Amino acid sequence: MLKRLREDIACILERDPAARSAWEVLTCYPGLHALVLHRRAHWCSRHGLHWLARFISHLARFATGIEIHPGASIGRRVFIDHGMGVVIGETAEVGDGCTIYQGVTLGGIALAKGAKRHPTLEPDVIVGANSQVLGGFTVGKGARIGSNAVVVKPVPAGATAVGNPARILHAETDVQREAAAAKMGFSAYGVTQGDDPLAHAMTGLIDNASVTAHQVALLWGAIEKLSKTQPGCVPGDAQTTEVFDAERLNQLVR
Repeated sequence: MLKRLREDIACILERDPAARSAWEVLTCYPGLHALVLHRRAHWCSRHGLHWLARFISHLARFATGIEIHPGASIGRRVFIDHGMGVVIGETAEVGDGCTIYQGVTLGGIALAKGAKRHPTLEPDVIVGANSQVLGGFTVGKGARIGSNAVVVKPVPAGATAVGNPARILHAETDVQREAAAAKMGFSAYGVTQGDDPLAHAMTGLIDNASVTAHQVALLWGAIEKLSKTQPGCVPGDAQTTEVFDAERLNQLVR
């Protein structure tokens, strides 16, 4: 028990720059308190003490603002940061090293008793603030759920899900991923700059339009040279200069 507690405190000190000491984490972090109480509730649930398990869970919810069903399976070194409003359902499974921020729901959309109704988070998943992960599917190892995302389908390992409904942004090659990880360190709230696939698509379209506009300008330049030997081949109201401001449009979508 003490070994698990030391692990929990160490992972919080590693991932939260606001944590100053082990004593502060032990006494002031509701996410830690909720996990400690959940382990007692989960033990009771596994041994048939269902009322006692729910009562411990209820006390933990009252004290921390975090509701974890006694039947949920929580791995090692899980960090629930801030925690207020977090709800983890009965059949949810949270793998080792996961990070969950405030307002997150690991919920279910099916009503059948005994079914796998809640999601499974594989190790090292980050779930951003106020995001909803709904259903009995799996979020792959190392995946990230962006803040306010609503996820209703599986997320591949290493991918990022953002938006409502969530869109999946697949991880790049392993080399690029490791290089990015080295620069970013821990990815707080499950997002980094450039994660929005719609912004990437808009930027790509703008860049393509900029290249096209430049090519058209070059063609007009050639036609103007030709008009010196063949007057009248260029209409008087034709726009023959490059006016497409790609940089200004890119700033609007970033």
